[in-house]
Amino acid sequence: MSKKTVQFEYEKETKNSVRYKEVPEEGTAPIVGSLYVQKWFAGNSKNIEVTIEKKD
Repeated sequence: MSKKTVQFEYEKETKNSVRYKEVPEEGTAPIVGSLYVQKWFAGNSKNIEVTIEKKD
């Protein structure tokens, strides 16, 4: 099992969600790309962090 924490920064708002774009580590390709988070949860956050854990 391996874990990876990915950073995202605000990109734009849509009707019901906020789109964040991944900030990849230097010299690496994005893992997720864009991430949509519902406005009720995202609030005014300009940066978010997501941890992904592979189970196999």
